[in-house]
Amino acid sequence: MIRSLSLLVAALCAASAAIAANAPTVPPGMAVATFAGGCFWCMEPPFDKLAGVTATISGYTGGRTANPSYEEVSSGATGHAESVDVIYDPKKISYEKLLEVFWVNIDPTVKDRQFCDTGTQYRTAIFYHDDAQRKAAEASKAALDKSKPFKEPIVTQIVMAGAFYPAEDYHQDYYKKNPVRYNYYRLSCGRDARLKELWGSQAASH
Repeated sequence: MIRSLSLLVAALCAASAAIAANAPTVPPGMAVATFAGGCFWCMEPPFDKLAGVTATISGYTGGRTANPSYEEVSSGATGHAESVDVIYDPKKISYEKLLEVFWVNIDPTVKDRQFCDTGTQYRTAIFYHDDAQRKAAEASKAALDKSKPFKEPIVTQIVMAGAFYPAEDYHQDYYKKNPVRYNYYRLSCGRDARLKELWGSQAASH
């Protein structure tokens, strides 16, 4: 019994260490926001250009599998969603502003799909890290329900953040490393056309 308990404790410690090793480092004075909006390639650019955002990291969160690969997540079997961690300076930009940018860069009216990509791995979600983020996310969703320029209901999830696993290096800053392929994918997927249909000039401004 004691040996079994020791093995269990060791396993839990190993799991915690693995999560800590994979978690992006948040410098002192900075904060992190986590969003899922379909293809993570397309969610980095709108946040990267914001003053006060110091980094965006593409990755996987919200699922069951530790240290998943892109192929595993793409299969839909891990429960993870393609997501981005946004590292920001709360003295220069508010979480509420990040939420505003998030909304107009997604289609919040569809479940388990974004544009040409389908599956739970492409669901939209706000993963909050503390109670203040939860309240801000819920308030922003409630306000959007009243002011939205479209008729469909909002199905984007608001859930507690869990372990975040950074994606493979070739996914990071993909839009900078492979601009031709990125722009072709974004156009052929119909992302901007749908965003303009949903949000009008708001989408273009973000």
